[in-house]
Amino acid sequence: MEPLGIRYHLTGGLTTIYYGEPRLTQDIDVVVDNQQISTNLVPFLNSLGSSDFIHNPVAVREAIASMGLFQLLDGIESLKLDIYPRELVPGELDRSVREFVFEGEELPIASRTDAAISKLIWISKGSHKSRRDFRKIYLSSDGGDRKTIEELATKLDLKNLADRVIAESDEID
Repeated sequence: MEPLGIRYHLTGGLTTIYYGEPRLTQDIDVVVDNQQISTNLVPFLNSLGSSDFIHNPVAVREAIASMGLFQLLDGIESLKLDIYPRELVPGELDRSVREFVFEGEELPIASRTDAAISKLIWISKGSHKSRRDFRKIYLSSDGGDRKTIEELATKLDLKNLADRVIAESDEID
């Protein structure tokens, strides 16, 4: 996406693995700048057409127009990408950090604080898996990141939820 001038970063389970704890993930979640992908839609679709990604161009167009999810499946590796053409946390793409997430590959990923807040947002939408992810990211954060997470949670009216989730145990009763 970088050759097309489309800002993006990795998020989701990969950020939990990077910032929290190793775990399995079924896909790679990617946030892309909606304005930039909309502006570069034809070159983007052309690049998909010449790649190994299996995709539905109509579904991609509709998802970008509605800021909804679309999926790409790598035809060789059977790797699924969930592409979100919108920011879940306002301004998150501006706070991306470049890290070596995969060996030899430095890629943009969501900041630790944005990864935590996105997990809270998913929890508020009913995601149970995000509860442990949020706790692991939060508890492995330093004092400054914890303070920022708490401030963002307050700003987004998620502070009570954050406090409840942090207090939960990872153990099964």
